[in-house]
Amino acid sequence: MTATPGTSRLVLRPLTLGDEDQVRAAERELAADGFEFLAGHGGRPFAEQVAALDAEARGTDLPEGWVPATFLVGVVDGVIVGRVSVRHRLNAWLAQYGGHIGYAVRPAYRRQGHATALLRAGLVHCAALGIDQALVTCADTNVASARTIEGCGGALQDVVDGDDGRPTRRYLIPTALPAAG
Repeated sequence: MTATPGTSRLVLRPLTLGDEDQVRAAERELAADGFEFLAGHGGRPFAEQVAALDAEARGTDLPEGWVPATFLVGVVDGVIVGRVSVRHRLNAWLAQYGGHIGYAVRPAYRRQGHATALLRAGLVHCAALGIDQALVTCADTNVASARTIEGCGGALQDVVDGDDGRPTRRYLIPTALPAAG
């Protein structure tokens, strides 16, 4: 388990079988936003979902067109408040719409700095993978996410029509941490 930079309370860790009830609650809460908590791994028994996420991190048994990715949950005082997914490389779809990092915060835990902590942790993970600049995207209408990305150093590259027809903002963020001064 790793405490994230900028917050002493949020701990990042892999998903475990004991997380099922909290993950199901997060799925229900985020469905209202049209967002999947498990990033495409829903719809099957939970143990299979956890195993699939572990295999995805290792880059084994990937579905057609998928790339290796690390999925971590953010936990505060034993409660899963959000998650971050770090794609180890980009395919054509991710390069246009999805980016290197995807994150989500459960509605009750928003506006507490968790999105920033999750994104920063994702940037550190990208740096460890040798990714110098991370592509991070959000819906053009998602003002909170755009502010989070910009607050983490994101520079808007462009706004493209998403694969769902809605505008998508595309940002590049340097993954190197600023030198201590």
